[in-house]
Amino acid sequence: MILYGTNPIAWANDDDTSIGAHIPTEQILRQAGPEIGFDGIENGHRWPDDPQALKSLLAEYGLRFISGWYSTELLTRSVEDEIAAVQPHLAKLKANGCRVCIVCECSNTVHGRADVAVNDRPRLSAEEMAAFGARIEAFAAYLAGEGVTLAYHHHMGTVVESPEEIDAFMAATGPATHLLFDAGHCTFGGGDPEAVLRRHAARVAHFHAKNIRRPVTDRVRSEGLSFLQAVMAGAFTVPGDPEGAIDFVPLLRILAEANYDGWLVIEAEQDPVKRDPLHYQAMGLRALRAAAAEAGLDRGDSAAGRG
Repeated sequence: MILYGTNPIAWANDDDTSIGAHIPTEQILRQAGPEIGFDGIENGHRWPDDPQALKSLLAEYGLRFISGWYSTELLTRSVEDEIAAVQPHLAKLKANGCRVCIVCECSNTVHGRADVAVNDRPRLSAEEMAAFGARIEAFAAYLAGEGVTLAYHHHMGTVVESPEEIDAFMAATGPATHLLFDAGHCTFGGGDPEAVLRRHAARVAHFHAKNIRRPVTDRVRSEGLSFLQAVMAGAFTVPGDPEGAIDFVPLLRILAEANYDGWLVIEAEQDPVKRDPLHYQAMGLRALRAAAAEAGLDRGDSAAGRG
């Protein structure tokens, strides 16, 4: 059954916690749950670390815990050390019935640095990518043994950003490693989202319905802006925004053809002072549900949108 989710970074940013700091946590949960009608929400810095406290808090607002970002450092530490480091996060996922662990290599990322252009991100050689993929696969195999699927998040400012890097990463990993396909990051990273998704749809375990404003992402590239500057300039938006560049129907049709059965998550960070999260997230959910129905991905058996 297709489920619809959101991410709290639409209200309160995790990479720069000053963005949205004025918005009360209760407002985020109330708007995401009963007011808009999402089925669930991803992790954020406002949520409690205790797994049961998290589960109880979200349940008050009719929300499930979908999953949450986990920053690997497998370019600088061993698989064994990574397994030790992930235990608190894994406990949170398992206690809340999460099916996927969202992973991104952050040992050398620049996406959280306001002083570094996203163009100046780290890159791996072919040999380094192969070695990195082997470590990710070993880590993913461990998570699979714990009943959780690793969903790797290709992301701006990291070593897996471009379509060529997504392809190389998927070739360097094995059956335990799956992909979190993010339409916005793929497009911003220079990819044709339909072509990239079609190549890897069979291994997609999670989907982020992030849209982009093309004039802004072009300016980010040409002016050498940082990822955080891109966010504040309005690089990202939701499905259904007339300013958005991405058509989600073809993407969701590819997922339907691949028998995708999981979450569709609107993860689109914007400046909440300029772009009201309630308005944009509600618009995004309406558009995403309509696109999923048109694509034949959602036959109407989801619980979403009933709030």
